Amino acid sequence: MKRHLPNAVTCLNLFAGCLALVQIFAGNPQAAAYLVGIAALFDFVDGLIARALHVSSPIGKDLDSLADMVSFGVVPGAFLFILLQQALPTAGLPQWLAYAGFIVTVFSALRLAKFNNDTRQTTSFIGLPTPANTLLVASLPLILANDTFGLTPYILNAWVLLPLTLLVSYLLVAEIPLFALKFKNMSWQDNSLRFIFVLLAVGLILLLQATAIPLVVLLYVALSMLKPSYS
Repeated sequence: MKRHLPNAVTCLNLFAGCLALVQIFAGNPQAAAYLVGIAALFDFVDGLIARALHVSSPIGKDLDSLADMVSFGVVPGAFLFILLQQALPTAGLPQWLAYAGFIVTVFSALRLAKFNNDTRQTTSFIGLPTPANTLLVASLPLILANDTFGLTPYILNAWVLLPLTLLVSYLLVAEIPLFALKFKNMSWQDNSLRFIFVLLAVGLILLLQATAIPLVVLLYVALSMLKPSYS
């Protein structure tokens, strides 16, 4: 029975991703963003359970990638699609350019395929993980809903969204080593980078709420590049 538990949690990740897609196209992007957070939580927990119970399997690995492709591949593309639909008329650009948002979906598929076959990514990552990218993209509707810093003109700007789409697509497959939030123990010596990141991330989120999420992703990349050697 216990060997099925991680896969059950992975299926909850997939289910949350499907609900997020429905909410995006139903005109409820804020609800979709919260569902992405739930999917990311399930994605984190299924790995914890698998490692704790020592029940990892090839089927579990494949199922995890399939779930991630929906929750963290199709969903961010859909978010960018609807944001571009709103932004393109103001920029005087054709509406068909909104489909460029799904470039992220294509590169997410490449990222997941690369991860599944790259033996260098057992304890760390090479390229931005798809959940981190999706959290960044999903934070944009939340920022728009409670824009205390006046960022709406920048977020709903096609000349910002299109380069952002290309940038995150590149980061997904870039040969950039990034640490994983996998704690083998609670030792400061072995996990100093992870502890520093978590403390700074929590502080930023408490201070800035949804606006902090893009900054947290940037912090993640920056810390990884500043200290590329980690366990």
